[in-house]
Amino acid sequence: MGGRGSGGRGGNAGAAGRPGTGGDGNADAATDGPPPVEVTDAGTWMLVWSDEFDVDGAPNPANWGYEHGFVRNQELQWYQPDNAAVADGLLTIAAQKVHVLNPNYQSGSTDWKKSRQYYDYTSTSMTTSGKHSWQYGRFEMRARIDTRQGSWPAFWILGDSTSWPQSGEVDIMEYYAGKVLANVCTPSGGNCTWDSTNQALSSLGSAWSDEFHVWAMEWDAQHVDLYLDDKLVNTYAVSTANSTNPNPYDTKKFYVLVNLALGANGGDPSGTSFPITYQVDYVRVYQKAN
Repeated sequence: MGGRGSGGRGGNAGAAGRPGTGGDGNADAATDGPPPVEVTDAGTWMLVWSDEFDVDGAPNPANWGYEHGFVRNQELQWYQPDNAAVADGLLTIAAQKVHVLNPNYQSGSTDWKKSRQYYDYTSTSMTTSGKHSWQYGRFEMRARIDTRQGSWPAFWILGDSTSWPQSGEVDIMEYYAGKVLANVCTPSGGNCTWDSTNQALSSLGSAWSDEFHVWAMEWDAQHVDLYLDDKLVNTYAVSTANSTNPNPYDTKKFYVLVNLALGANGGDPSGTSFPITYQVDYVRVYQKAN
């Protein structure tokens, strides 16, 4: 989301036998907790961290911190923790329409974060930064996303202790403007070169937006592979980053972000009824036992 891309190239069908399960058409029920250890042809995946969102109330503060205010991309939402809550085994981020004075407003400012006198939408961006980060593994989320006009949800990772874009960025999932995307950033000077694929929402079936789906990244020293419902949708060679384009994917630990943005790439939400919601059953990280 530091500057999330679009376009790119296609992938191939993924291998079976991974820890996650594909979209099951179940629009309501949460799963029953962490799966057992799974064995694949490439080795054994061990669950090393998860949030199953099984305790009602605010998200677990041992797992999640928050971004605050206007953050990036000239998006419309004001980020705050209050729009995220856990109930009945699901995390729900509910974006709301409001009209509130921007506490950072400065008349005549050319800074977009200060030039807006009011903010008209609120949402939440959760992050494991400063709490949990990992190098390599399978990062997995089961979720249902709102695909109406203005919605821009994402499940993504950034490298520890480095500013964007040298941090690297992988968008395991992002959605906007009728497209489900999977992107990897190669740092290039002060920006990213994007390796990006997208699937048109219209190609995924009329009930797709009502269902839960599983997004996953499998990352090692050679590749970053991105999956949607066990289908490989993008693969990135770690060697793409080199001495000219520094390689965060073989040198850094990365932390997780789960957020619901509004506007910008998501489009104008003014005609959309609120709340816009993003429901997450779980977020899990696996690593190889060997």
